[in-house]
Amino acid sequence: MKPAPRSHQGLLLVPPRLVPPLDGAFRPAVLAHRAFREAIASDRLPLRIALERGEGDVSVFDTWIAAAARPEAAGNFHVVERLVKFLLWSRGGWKVSVSDPVIAEQLQRHYRETAPGRFDAMLMGKKIYDRPFSVDPVPLDRFPAAQENTAPLGRHWQGSRIGFDLGASDRKVAAVINGKTVFSDETIWDPRSHSDPQWHFDQIMDSLHKAAAHLPRVDAIGGSAAGVYVNSQVRVASLFRGVPEEQFQGRVKNLFHEIRRAWKDIPMEVVNDGEVTALAGSMAINDNAVLGVALGSSQAVGYVTPDGNITPWLNELAFAPVDYNPAAPVDEWSQDYGCGVQYFSQQAVGRLIPVAGLEIDPGLSLPARLVEVQRFMAAGDERAATIYQTLGIYLGYAIAHYADFYEIRHLLILGRVTTGPGGQIILDQAREVLRQEFPELAARIALHTPEETEKRHGQAMAAASLPAEGLKG
Repeated sequence: MKPAPRSHQGLLLVPPRLVPPLDGAFRPAVLAHRAFREAIASDRLPLRIALERGEGDVSVFDTWIAAAARPEAAGNFHVVERLVKFLLWSRGGWKVSVSDPVIAEQLQRHYRETAPGRFDAMLMGKKIYDRPFSVDPVPLDRFPAAQENTAPLGRHWQGSRIGFDLGASDRKVAAVINGKTVFSDETIWDPRSHSDPQWHFDQIMDSLHKAAAHLPRVDAIGGSAAGVYVNSQVRVASLFRGVPEEQFQGRVKNLFHEIRRAWKDIPMEVVNDGEVTALAGSMAINDNAVLGVALGSSQAVGYVTPDGNITPWLNELAFAPVDYNPAAPVDEWSQDYGCGVQYFSQQAVGRLIPVAGLEIDPGLSLPARLVEVQRFMAAGDERAATIYQTLGIYLGYAIAHYADFYEIRHLLILGRVTTGPGGQIILDQAREVLRQEFPELAARIALHTPEETEKRHGQAMAAASLPAEGLKG
């Protein structure tokens, strides 16, 4: 592995105090931003960024750039582009307003001329918000005001309910009666390789029928699924990447509405799996301001606000950069480097296996390779432990970065990657990063991991509580 450069596009790349044992070139995003802010503290200019989502929702983010005469001004565009990238995938938006006209023009070129930029513009505009994506310069005196709408999520337990959780390597289902789980099940699948929407419909229905067999009746169904969902409508989801675009628009987009009709139009709600991760954490911890991070086939993130609600933010941090080393691994979908999916998922485990020196067949699926790593870990193999240590250090620096964008009191990690003793190593290493590098955050952010059953099935259980309606049982 090549050593990381000292800087990239004018931005200083700071080595971490705790070095991941399998990735000495890791250069945390949070350290680069902190170094930039410190360097320009005596001569800086305010910069305001707004992201409009629709329905009157606007997020506003304030930061600083270097004055033009300073040498750090060479990093202005790169630091802002990385911030906007994070904001787009955390908060969402089809329209970006920027108070500096020069940077706005540079961003316009980025989203028009680079592969990662075009990917983000296409998904944010056409796919998610069904609007043309734009970046506009707007003077501060005419800048849009923040308008953040929040809403309650879940916590409804009356009646006999089904909850499901759809990931890229398995689907889980739970049967719940008045808040008590009476059945849960997990089925391995590979939905991304299937192009027929009917196959997807049949597989999901199969899990629902398994759960229904353990209930006297079905009053409501709640679902958690990887991707972006609006009113239970599929907007962007890796689960359906194999489906041709015409069939996606013709059937997959409204697949869950079709499933609801198949269940005689009982109350049904499907949301992003990250939101249900945070909901499950908030219910388990009995507190709010929870950021939930699920390390599964991808990275799923959700957020429960300090007042116990959710926002219309995307929280798709699988696409958000956490490593600024330009030679960092590239996400195959967005073609961008250093994004969360390569650090907090089965993909992360898969890329670290050969670096750790474990003899695992690379031809195996990612879930199967993870099982082998867990087997080595259970046998006390130190090479397997270094994988989890690396993931934990990644996570510690990412938490500090996330804290610049979210108000966090609790960080919950779960998902298949955290199963077994490796999950505790991830948590311990993340805590150590916060203790050594960010003591102010260590004092106010508590890190949690649920019990083993809840790590795997907690999202399906929590998803059952999503529909507000439901008969009393």
